[in-house]
Amino acid sequence: MLTLGIDTSNYATSLAVFDTDAGEVVCDCKKFLPVKEGQLGLRQSDALFHHTAALPEMLAELSGKADLTKVAAVGVSAKPRPVEGSYMPCFLAGVSAATAFALSRALPLVQLTHQQGHIAAALYATGQPELFDQETLVFHVSGGTTDLLLCHGAERITPLGTSSDLYAGQAVDRLGVKLGYPFPAGVYVSEQAALCTEKVRPKVSVHGLTCSLSGLENQCTRLLAEGRDAAYVCKYCLLCVGETLVRMANNALAEHPGLPVVFAGGVMSSDLIRTYVTNRVPGDAFCAGPVCQR
Repeated sequence: MLTLGIDTSNYATSLAVFDTDAGEVVCDCKKFLPVKEGQLGLRQSDALFHHTAALPEMLAELSGKADLTKVAAVGVSAKPRPVEGSYMPCFLAGVSAATAFALSRALPLVQLTHQQGHIAAALYATGQPELFDQETLVFHVSGGTTDLLLCHGAERITPLGTSSDLYAGQAVDRLGVKLGYPFPAGVYVSEQAALCTEKVRPKVSVHGLTCSLSGLENQCTRLLAEGRDAAYVCKYCLLCVGETLVRMANNALAEHPGLPVVFAGGVMSSDLIRTYVTNRVPGDAFCAGPVCQR
């Protein structure tokens, strides 16, 4: 059975066709929302406009890759997270398009959340389908969340930990934009960090399963003011994120021993963070590649 998935987050318009029988993504397309130079994201009204404008063209593009007349069900991210009060207007564009598509063909429509999409993509990308049927510790690390979750598949989710202030992706993007890179800036920060050969000693703030990342932004600003080059500061920023996740993960494993740990979200596409964490967290898995990025 073919299914159509639509997600309209604050970063990108994303569509995909998934074959449930083969257990694989047939095709997908993504378009990042345009952000003006020097800005850290979009107003919700602007994001909603850009999604609404992009969706017809992207559906047409998708129809050139797969026969959409064979789609048997539609899924859509209706809000950021599966908790009461979670809401962002940008998701209305996806809900509107998905509803129209489903009603025009009398198809079932399943409304899920952006976070559940990240979790499902992460579990799928591990290549271990059995993870959908057992408890797993999942990190969702992006520009809008730094959450540690106890998951049973993507349906039963219990929040365990989070950031008390800044999110990891925000810290990375703010540094990147300060250095003159376009938003979202993660890929450029990662490229700069790879140029640094100096040893970095990250300083982080983690208490149990809660972290604080506001100090990281201040540390990066101070390092730049002291004359440190961009490569060093970018490496410092990413390794601080990595060390934060390592400490939170190992604290969680002390409470939930033996559970697999899966890392998802756009921030986790960093090779530097992935290498750092993999060497320090037992039984970890990363959701890498376009299917898992924000």
